[in-house]
Parts: sequence; C-alpha cells; structure tokens
Amino acid sequence: MDHVDHILVVDDDREIRQMVADYLQKNGLRATVAADGREMRALLDTHAVDLIVLDLMMPGEDGLTLCRNLRAGKHRAIPVVMLTARDDQTDRIIGLEMGADDYVTKPFAARELLARIKAVIRRTRMLPPNLQVTQASRTIAFGRWRLDTTARHLLDPDDTVVALSGAEFRLLHVFLDHANRVLTRDQLLNLTQGRDAEHFERSIDLLVSRLRQRLQDDAREQSYIKTVRSEGYVFSMPVSLLGDGE
Repeated sequence: MDHVDHILVVDDDREIRQMVADYLQKNGLRATVAADGREMRALLDTHAVDLIVLDLMMPGEDGLTLCRNLRAGKHRAIPVVMLTARDDQTDRIIGLEMGADDYVTKPFAARELLARIKAVIRRTRMLPPNLQVTQASRTIAFGRWRLDTTARHLLDPDDTVVALSGAEFRLLHVFLDHANRVLTRDQLLNLTQGRDAEHFERSIDLLVSRLRQRLQDDAREQSYIKTVRSEGYVFSMPVSLLGDGE
C-alpha cells in the first residue's frame, strides 16, 4: 500500500485548523489537528507524522517556542511549515532561524499551503537515505570540533564557543547529515534556504567560504569541506556522536 503523508495541523483557531485539515484530506493527505503544544506532543508520541503545520501566534507556548523545542528534541527531524498572521519579515526570519522549513502568511490560500507542504516534503526526501547523525545526538564531533545541535554553536578543543549564523548552522547541519556524499549547489540551496533559494543563487559559495573560515579550514588544503569540480561540495571529515556529558 502506498504511503499517505500524515500532516499535523497545530493552531488554536478551531475553524482554521479544521479547514486546513479538511482541504488536505480532500487532496489525498492524512491530517490530524491539535489546539496547542500539549496536544501536539501527545500526538507526536503516538502517531508517525511527516510534517507539522504550526501557527506562530498562539496563547501560552507560541509557535516559535514549540518549533525551537521540536528542533532540540526527539522529533527534530520532522519538517515544519509555520503559519504567521503578520506579513512581518522579522517573524519569518526568526521562524526560519528557529528551524522552520517554510512559512505561509495568513490569510492564505489553502492551495498555496498545500503546495508549500508538498515542496517541503519533497525537499526532505530529495536525497538518498542516510544516517541522519544530527538527529541522534545533541553533540556531534568531527576533526578538532564539536557541534552543539541544541545551542547551535561550535566548540573548539578548549571549549571556546564559536557562534554560527542561522545559515551557517543549517549548512553545517546538512554537511554532517550527509558526510562523504557529494552535494550539488542546488541541493545545498534547497536544503538550507528552502523557498527562498532563488534569492541566494550566488550565495552558496560565499556561505561555504564563511563556514570554512569558522572551521579554520584552509582553502587550499580543504580538510573538512572539499570542492568537487563541476559537481559541488563534500564534507570529508569522519563524524561521530557524543553523549551529552562528553
């Protein structure tokens, strides 16, 4: 039997969440609804979910808080599409920085939301299955560095913190998840920038250069991120998982 993608719609507005769920189901998807973070967590613990549609503005735990907690917990691999009631660029940027994969601004057309959901799921599955190491441990070790995936920063051998921008973290996250795989520029753009990839067409090389500087990776020696001519980049350093106390 073919897999039917299961979408969890989290919104405190009953009419909106039911409207979205009904539309998704009419278009061949499975949909479940939750009114708040408590219901969302309960459903995630008992159901396999392929994507979460998450409202930004909710009483109590808002969407940004829930998204940040999702990315730090056991369900961190589930993609998130954020719903925001305001056409505010700051909200969108913060949502993406917190780990949302895409956003749709209210009021929205259900057809647009469906298209965004399908695009995010397609991006999530665009690469062959891999170890997804950053989903299994809070701390990832590679070379002389460790990455704290919860705090989103690098640690050198002396435990000195090296802050990463959101874009730098997402790029390193992708490289660690797909170590020793050649990734094209288009794949890196889609996996790190999502719907805004068209605005960053010439920036992926610059972003790789910035990440190399953070890692103190010599552009000529390229110990961590190697350039593959006419193809893209490969993260060539062995990756290992550490327990929280290591």
